[in-house]
Amino acid sequence: MSKMHIKKGDTVYVLAGEDKGKTGRVLAVQREKDRAIVEGVNMVTKATKPSAQHPQGGLVKKEAPIHISNLNLVDPKTGKPTRIAIKRENGKAVRISKKSNQEIK
Repeated sequence: MSKMHIKKGDTVYVLAGEDKGKTGRVLAVQREKDRAIVEGVNMVTKATKPSAQHPQGGLVKKEAPIHISNLNLVDPKTGKPTRIAIKRENGKAVRISKKSNQEIK
């Protein structure tokens, strides 16, 4: 399992697939599968039975996981997609934007 360059809460840009060019916030990261769930990206329609949450049942739209390799972090300074570098500062790993050399929190 490789080190993930994307964390929950990050803003990411979609590089490939049906939603290419969209940006969204990461809702969850699935480390075992190298996938992330991004808000408003890779929407699927799922048929559900009636339940307490959905008393009507029927079709529900929700986000499906997208592979990490199809996502790029958005630089907080420029607002454009960027690659990242990981540097050690005071014994902690810090993500640095390749475009602006700024730390990504």
